[in-house]
Amino acid sequence: MSDDELTVEREDAEHRYVIRVGDTLGGYTEFRQDREGRLVLPHTLIIPSFRGRGLAGILVGRALADIAARGETVVPLCPVVVRYLQENEVPGLDIDWPDASAGGEGV
Repeated sequence: MSDDELTVEREDAEHRYVIRVGDTLGGYTEFRQDREGRLVLPHTLIIPSFRGRGLAGILVGRALADIAARGETVVPLCPVVVRYLQENEVPGLDIDWPDASAGGEGV
């Protein structure tokens, strides 16, 4: 699988970023806008037949880069997104880390 086969697109109507391998959906990461206008990222899913190929990291990395380019603030709740942000820098990304002591999302 080459990078030429992979595309990541934002689907605003579906509230998600999708990764496609050729024309086939490989997975998605969901987002929703909270009361403050921030993008909350609660969940990422890779289709089982595409797992183990590094698609989650590619999807999340490109989604976060797009969010940064749009000047939006992200609230990472999804463990995949949290792990990516702990291990990688996304230039220009404004991150609002959730308050773990609040006992929930807080958004």
